[in-house]
Order: sequence, then C-alpha cells, then structure tokens
Amino acid sequence: MIFGLPVISVAIWLPIIFGVLVLATGDDENAPLARVIALVGSVLGFLVTIPLYTGFVRDTSKMQFVELRNWIPHFNIHYHLGVDGISVLLILLTAFFTPIVVLAGWQVIEKRVAQYMAAFLIMSGIMIGVFAALDAILFYVFWEAMLIPMFIIIGVWGGPNRVYAAVKFFLYTLLGSLLMLIALIYLYNLSNGSFSILDFHQVAIPINAQILIFIAFFFAFAVKVPMFPVHTWLPDAHVEAPTGGSVILAAIMLKVGAYGFLRFSMPIAPDASHYLSGVMIALSLIAVVYIGLVALAQADMKKLVAYSSISHMGFVTLGFFIFNAYGMEGALLQMLSHGFVAGALFLCIGVLYDRMHSRRIADYGGVANTMPVFAAFFMLFAMANSGLPGTSAFVGEFLVILGAVKANFWFAFAAATTLIFGAAYTLWMYKRVIFGAVANQHVAELTDMNLRETAIFLILAIIVLGMGLYPLPFSEIMHVSVNDLLVHVARSKLP
Repeated sequence: MIFGLPVISVAIWLPIIFGVLVLATGDDENAPLARVIALVGSVLGFLVTIPLYTGFVRDTSKMQFVELRNWIPHFNIHYHLGVDGISVLLILLTAFFTPIVVLAGWQVIEKRVAQYMAAFLIMSGIMIGVFAALDAILFYVFWEAMLIPMFIIIGVWGGPNRVYAAVKFFLYTLLGSLLMLIALIYLYNLSNGSFSILDFHQVAIPINAQILIFIAFFFAFAVKVPMFPVHTWLPDAHVEAPTGGSVILAAIMLKVGAYGFLRFSMPIAPDASHYLSGVMIALSLIAVVYIGLVALAQADMKKLVAYSSISHMGFVTLGFFIFNAYGMEGALLQMLSHGFVAGALFLCIGVLYDRMHSRRIADYGGVANTMPVFAAFFMLFAMANSGLPGTSAFVGEFLVILGAVKANFWFAFAAATTLIFGAAYTLWMYKRVIFGAVANQHVAELTDMNLRETAIFLILAIIVLGMGLYPLPFSEIMHVSVNDLLVHVARSKLP
C-alpha cells in the first residue's frame, strides 16, 4: 500500500493523472511548467513501482499485490490486477523509461510541449496496466488504449512521412487485436462466464480449438513483437517517430507482444503451443538470421537499429518455444536487456540527429574527434548490442543458446549467428560514424554532450554493465514463475 492506496493502481493512475495535469498547462507559453510537472510525475511514477520489487515474495508463483473490484458485474468483468515474477520487472522497465524520454525531449521538443509530455505519461500508465491486468477485458482495453498515444506521437512529432507510418502502425496492430477479442469471447463462454485470465488457464480445450485460439493470439502478439513476416511496420514507425517515441517502441512496446505469448498463448493453449512450436521456432530463426542480414544493408542508423530490434526479439520468441528454463529465463532477460540497449542506441542516434538533422551513416565520420564522451558511451552500447560478455545482452543470449542446445543443436547454431551478424552491422555502423578523419564541416562543428544527456547515458551504462556483471537481481525474481509456467504448459489440458 502507498498512502493507503494499492501499489499497482497507484503505478497505473499516477502517471495518467500527471499527464492530464500537464495537458492542463495549455499552450507553449507554459512549456517550462509542463516540462517540470512531467518530470516530477514520471519520477514519482517510477518510485511508486519500487515496492513491487522490494516487497515481492520470490518463493511463490502466485499473483501478488492483487486487486479485485467489480467493474461491469452484468458480464462478470472485474478491475483485476496483480503481478508475478514474469510481469513485475516489465512494469519497472516501463516506469523507468518514462523519465528518460521526458528528459530526452527536454530541449528538443519546442512545439506542443505539454501534449508531447502528456502522451508519454499517459502511455506509461496504460502499458503498466497491460502488464498487470488479470481480467481479459481490462487487458484488452489497456492493450488497445496504448495505441492512441503512440499514434499521436508518431503522427504529430514524427518525420516527413509520419502520417503514413502512424496509420500503418495503427492498422497493423489494431487488425491483429480484433482476432484476439474473438478468442477472448470464446474463452469467456468456455469458462462459464468468466473473463479472468487465471480461469482461462484452467479451461480444458480440444486441440483443434486450441490451435485456432493460438492463431488468433498469434496475430495480435506477433505483430507487436514484431515477428517475421508481420514486422514491416516497425522500421517505418522507428524512422518517422521522434527519439522518445523510438525509445518507448523499442524498450517497452515490443515487449508487450512477447509478454502476451507468456500470459495467454502458452498457458491457455499449451498443446497447440507444442504442436506449432516448430513454426514459431522457424519464424524466430528467420528473424535472427535474415533480418540480421537486412540490418547489415541499411544506410539509415535508425532503420538499422530497428531491424536489429526485430532480430533480437526473434531470440526472445525462440527462447519461449524451446520449452526449457534456460531458454525462457534467457528470453526474459533478453527482453529487459534489449529495452536498455536499444533504448540507449536510439537515444545516441537522437543526440546526433539533434545536432545535424541527419540519420544517414554516410553523412558522418570522425565524430570521436569532436564528441569523445559521446563516442565512449556509444561504443559501450554498440558492444552491448553485439552481445559482448560483461554486458546485459550477453546474459540473455547465452542462456537462450544454452537452452536451444538442449532442444536441438542446429537451433542453437542458427541462433548463435546473431553474435556474428549483430557485431557486423553494429560495429560497422559505429566505425563509419565515429572513427576516421572528420568527414565534413558539419561534423567539425559538433559539440559534445551536455550534462542532461551525459546523466541519461551514465544511468543506462551503469544498468547495462551491472546487469551483465551481476544478473542475479534480475533473474532470481522470475525463477519460480518460469518453472511453474513450464510445468503448466507441459501438462496436457485436452478434455
């Protein structure tokens, strides 16, 4: 409890309330006030999630901090919230990045400042709701609601093709979600009129129906991850989104799709999950290998990191569908690590773009001569994206590869190519942008990072190194929940 209020509800509604307060500041004449209120709200929003971690009981897989209230009694729909070892760290990740994006846009966003800051605060609360919802309709409401702020962020503050990218993002994600809604209504009827997600986990469903349910969920969650071949919206969205939008897309929104597989697809349709695991593994490995090669060919830094994200998220879905503890825990750690590393890389690209208004690799060269501090931070995050031992990305990738070896050596062999391709496209980009002689007058006039930018990167660097050198605080909290899920999925529920 916080001030006598339930922790999860405070974590959801506090940033939303502050978002409304920021909107109330009005036009850009009050932009300084809007920025301060947004920063205070985002920092408080992160602080109130810390009790979810410190008060979490590690030796049980049961939902904790549970809240249950009637919402729409006629249809047995409840305001039902709770967290387990799978969702708690994702909530903290969401709350952590909200003040980061507020600070990242502190000076860069000059028009409609209040609306920009409010969109991120409101979206933060909504995404925490997605990770905490235990009622299917409540989950669906949060799931669809989070599209609106991101659609606005891309469409209003994005690049020249922002409208196209925003509409493509919205249509892809909305159409997949409609199939999920049909599956939820079907499960409502099977579970004797309950929309409780935990009740869905206990329903015995025939294998043919399980396959259809799995496919319905697949289209909703695979688009969000995004998995091959429904990934094409992501590079467009990243390229056109402002820096803060790209950070939240990479750090949080992609994780929502992966979380859906763990909360819905696998426990509700376990037999179908095993039956279709070959397809899921194949699509995951295509993302790892093929999309890694696509990233190698990119001339735009943002597009390169966007394709890198698709490749790394392929690692996550591979870890889920090899059905062992190494793979699943590695995938969850990879989700967290990718949030920090990809978010940091997009912030690095944002720092360069703010100064030169170009994302093209060819427009740079010799940046280390004029921005040495920035070059040092950029190198750390580039190395982490390559899976360097001692950084956060190595931990998750190593565990997934270890789990894949236990399942099938060739799965592990194909997955391990990401260590080669990842190093190739990331370090080649870094070399062309940072090293060498100063390429042109624009690079010669660059100024190194200011105190605000340095503070952001220092925090992210500490986490990336800390997670890589000592992952126990991140991994221990998920052990019991992961093992329980694997036992649940291994147990057939055919009637």
